[in-house]
Amino acid sequence: MKQMDIKDKKILIVDDDLYLADIYSQFFTKKGFFVVSAYDGEEALDKASSEEFYFILLDIMLPKKRGIEVLKEIREGSSPSKNTPIFMLTTLGYDDIIKEAFSLGASGYIVKSTLSLDQIYDEIDSFFTGEKIITD
Repeated sequence: MKQMDIKDKKILIVDDDLYLADIYSQFFTKKGFFVVSAYDGEEALDKASSEEFYFILLDIMLPKKRGIEVLKEIREGSSPSKNTPIFMLTTLGYDDIIKEAFSLGASGYIVKSTLSLDQIYDEIDSFFTGEKIITD
């Protein structure tokens, strides 16, 4: 079976930092994605429960509902995005949070303060292509 290309797919970017959310949105739009944005946990759940996304970038530290709670509710509910790959996007790198995210069904964990946008894209692309990208 031919591997799917991640371009031209609808994605959800969830980050309460409007500046960063805009940067991610512009970057992924240029990469060929249709980007939907949410700026808090409740808005993210509303959008994930009404549409299916190709993947979701989900910040952990969010107002109204933390990203971990959003992840848990998406995975346990009947959302059209229930099986969508979800990449936790955060500045935190704590092992206990990483373990919790993976135990709840996260597909990946990206420490955004240590990676460029191109490296974040490569990490996501590696998930879909099965190739491990090493980012130092």
